[in-house]
Amino acid sequence: MLNCFFAGQGAQFPGMGKDLAESDPEIMALFDRANEVLGFDIKTLCFEGPAEALTKSDVCQPAIFIVSMACYTAFRKACPEVRFDAAAGLSLGEWTALCAAGVLDFETTLRILQARGRYMQDACEARPSGMISVMGATPEQLAAICEGSGCTVSNINSDAQQVISGTHEAVAKAAELATAAGVKNVVLQVAGAFHSPFMTPARERLAEFVRDIPFGKPTMPVLSNATGTFHAEDGEAIKAAMLTQVDHPVHFSDCVRSVMKGGDLFVEFGPGKVLSGLIRRINKANGVTNVQDTASLTATIAKVNA
Repeated sequence: MLNCFFAGQGAQFPGMGKDLAESDPEIMALFDRANEVLGFDIKTLCFEGPAEALTKSDVCQPAIFIVSMACYTAFRKACPEVRFDAAAGLSLGEWTALCAAGVLDFETTLRILQARGRYMQDACEARPSGMISVMGATPEQLAAICEGSGCTVSNINSDAQQVISGTHEAVAKAAELATAAGVKNVVLQVAGAFHSPFMTPARERLAEFVRDIPFGKPTMPVLSNATGTFHAEDGEAIKAAMLTQVDHPVHFSDCVRSVMKGGDLFVEFGPGKVLSGLIRRINKANGVTNVQDTASLTATIAKVNA
């Protein structure tokens, strides 16, 4: 199987997308169109930074989406005959997958992600919270850390890595408990507790924003972070699942396992290689490649056509 996966928040860096845009006027036009839709110069922020501006959720989410779609567009132009068996993404990357599958157009997805990012940032500021990555914990250890700290699970990225969320005090306690249990952990530098009940206000505002926006039928199967299985073909069901995703855990490892058939190749589109690393950790037999610039595009085309 050939699968396409799209980058999530945190993968951003100044300079992303610039190489591809400067080599193709059609790609550059995507960034120019995004500037018009969003009403500010997101192209310059992607190409030049500063990094601090790119980390704000209402900038970061549309920025990574634009770059990921630029990478996908460049690949589709080079390999128009290639068909993907499934699409998925991590958090905001799932919106990119839906756009690639024709559920939403480019402009509409941009507007949704700008609003989604703003609502999530507002929720972070209204109730300060954080996240901590826990690596190598057994299910029993993870449950004990959550129970002892008051944190809840936000991301199940692989059997060996989960992310849990809570107040800053709860995250500090989780770090203390994990360290005492000999479990590796890293407190994440994020604005707040994404994919947790802290984001329920953002979900409610986003529901109002997308209420009258039609979601179409996907042209290829798309995996849902909320369930780890495939989205339904009904647009309203997809919309409901995407709202659930805002304040419920991301089941990324289940998404990967849902499409593993043996001899699979996963193509990651967007800045960085975070998903490629996670996909290999889930199963070392998984083949991975990524597209984030002209060099990686050339390498991926060769691997796909091998």
